[in-house]
Amino acid sequence: MIRIPVQTPSQSYEVLIERGLLRTAATALRDLIPGNGRSFVLTAPPVQKRWAGVLHKSFAKDGRKVDVIVMPDGERSKTLAELEKLAGKLVNLGADRRSVLLALGGGVVGDVGAFLASVFMRGIPVVQIPTTLLAQVDSAIGGKTGVNLKAGKNLLGTFHQPLAVLVDPEVLSTLPEREYRSGLFEAMKYGVIRNPAIFSLMESQRDALLRRNGAVLEQLIADCIRVKADVVSRDERESGERRILNFGHTIGHALEAETNYRRLLHGEAVGWGMIAASLIGAEMGVTGPATTERIIALVQRYGPLPKIKVDGKRIMKRLASDKKTVGGVPHFILPTAIGEVEVVNKVPPRLVVEMVRKIGAFGS
Repeated sequence: MIRIPVQTPSQSYEVLIERGLLRTAATALRDLIPGNGRSFVLTAPPVQKRWAGVLHKSFAKDGRKVDVIVMPDGERSKTLAELEKLAGKLVNLGADRRSVLLALGGGVVGDVGAFLASVFMRGIPVVQIPTTLLAQVDSAIGGKTGVNLKAGKNLLGTFHQPLAVLVDPEVLSTLPEREYRSGLFEAMKYGVIRNPAIFSLMESQRDALLRRNGAVLEQLIADCIRVKADVVSRDERESGERRILNFGHTIGHALEAETNYRRLLHGEAVGWGMIAASLIGAEMGVTGPATTERIIALVQRYGPLPKIKVDGKRIMKRLASDKKTVGGVPHFILPTAIGEVEVVNKVPPRLVVEMVRKIGAFGS
């Protein structure tokens, strides 16, 4: 088993990585979940069908009972209205302050579940058990929670670090191809912002990763998590260094919101966002031509990305309400080299509009 520590001021915990870990989850959590508390599993229908029974059986073998709560699947269910419904289900099932919530699912389940745990009875513990590649390498780690507003993504949320994160690469075997590739775009981000070896691995091992080769995939997952854990441990609440994790997300989040969370999966939006950020960096003289070409080429090799046709001016309007906008000025994470980025807050609006138009013409 691989153990990666995350040490933040509010909570220190471990990310555990092992094939088949879902089958022994109760044993792995035995010392963290009090015997006098109840456990509740939050999941979505596709995950419930494939994996909730495996987790339930793990707890049954350990002599513990878990209750399963199911929420609708998809980004459009990340709403306050859904959060209220889930809180009501917890109350009806008898949850109290000693209860623990286990978020079994992708990024949506993880974000909503952790938010629910952070506010239910003013806070109960949460365990993240991510079942998508994107959640395993990114959203399950670091304590960010959130739901969406019509104005933008994750505009309501909290920081609520988990008791633990259990990563079982085995569950990725049933992940739909498009969802899997979506996670690979998010993994790519870590190669650009901090670890060039991740980028090189994805360049050289594309075929193995697309085949979901166990050894290569586990290496990628662990390397990405190490970057995320290190950054989050240094900057828990995104006051400085943690902002680099938003590479590709500034325009990416705006694209998701503008297409009403129906056209793009999150990782796909990040893929377009990374291309846009690289083009902006090239125009501003921050990103060299070779770096820009490598980033765009790698994103395209893991495609295809859904075509997008959006109004660049509307994207600029979306950026005004983005969490990464401060004082009305959007902050962009732009690559200076593979493995290095900088925060830039003087990107001309006309350039953003032009780059949105440009990515909309890709492949046309």
